[in-house]
Amino acid sequence: MTFVANSTLSRGSRSGWAEALRMPPIVALSFLITATIIAWSIAPQLFTAYSPVVGVPADKLLGPSAEHWFGTDHLGRDLYARVVYGTASSVSSALVAVVIGVLAGGLIGLLAGFLGGWVDVVLARLVDVLLSIPKFLLAVIVVTAIGFETINAAIATGVSAVAIFARVTRAEVIKTRQATFVEAAFLSGGSRWFILWRHILPNASRSVLPLAVLQFGESILVIASLAFLGYGDPPPASDWGLLISIGKDYLKWPWLVYAPAFITIVTVLSVNRISRWLRKTD
Repeated sequence: MTFVANSTLSRGSRSGWAEALRMPPIVALSFLITATIIAWSIAPQLFTAYSPVVGVPADKLLGPSAEHWFGTDHLGRDLYARVVYGTASSVSSALVAVVIGVLAGGLIGLLAGFLGGWVDVVLARLVDVLLSIPKFLLAVIVVTAIGFETINAAIATGVSAVAIFARVTRAEVIKTRQATFVEAAFLSGGSRWFILWRHILPNASRSVLPLAVLQFGESILVIASLAFLGYGDPPPASDWGLLISIGKDYLKWPWLVYAPAFITIVTVLSVNRISRWLRKTD
């Protein structure tokens, strides 16, 4: 009987994993695009032989071709190379923003939901104040205060996301705290901090992963917007937003805007689609 039960459980586990790994084609494509973007950010030199800084003046403003996939800019630099090398800055900055949002917002939500009382009231009001300020406006205020650099834009974007992570984490902690197994752990003599670390945090963090993935894509968009407005690194940096900002001055050569804008949009949409799939997948 034990053998049969274990066999049934094993088949059920394998079936569960098979269901989880069976994803729609659009999700698989989104994973492929995201993996390509991450590969660009890690080893850009493997994907292009051109320099993102040094150009050939005689080749300036050439249209897309087999030699220059995205064309060239006003200094004769290969635009595809600049987009590929600019991926590292965009991805790493978005990652920094997400880490700030998850750690700071998660800690606030965890303490507010678990401790309750006046701690919950004070932290909840702080979150309400942050949520009352538009995210992009808050990011602009923070980056203006600490300086115009891409890393500062990432910090500003992370600060603007703290309230969202805090609210979601608080709601999950409150729901988990009321579960039967948590009450049983309290009755069995477990300390508050052991129960928080062992039971509440792992269960409450399940909803944070899809939100973190979603915020990663949104951070790429916000950081690109800040770079477009001049709040990021100055030229010859090749942040995606900066490339779009430079390209808008050359309207007769639209690929200078279309190429980096297309990569930005496709990346954000792919990450958002992965987030939706994770949210639907238990």
